[in-house]
Amino acid sequence: MPLPDPLITATSDRLSGAPVFAGTRVPVQNLFDYLEGGEPLDEFLIDFPNVTREHAVAVLEDARTTRADRRLG
Repeated sequence: MPLPDPLITATSDRLSGAPVFAGTRVPVQNLFDYLEGGEPLDEFLIDFPNVTREHAVAVLEDARTTRADRRLG
C-alpha cells in the first residue's frame, strides 16, 4: 500500500488543527506520546489500527530528518 503524500495533514475543522496521520483522525502527537512513555510501536498500532506500520515509521523518519536538519541549519 503506497504511503499518502503528504504523510501528515492539519485542518482547522479536524481536531482543532492538530497534525494527524493523513487519511485518519489520529493525532501524530499520540505516536510520540506512546514512544516517549515507553510503549512499543506495536502497542500504538494495535490501539490505532487506521495507521499502518509503514506510515508510522515514515513519520518517525521524517521527524528524525527534520530534527537533524534543524541542528545543522
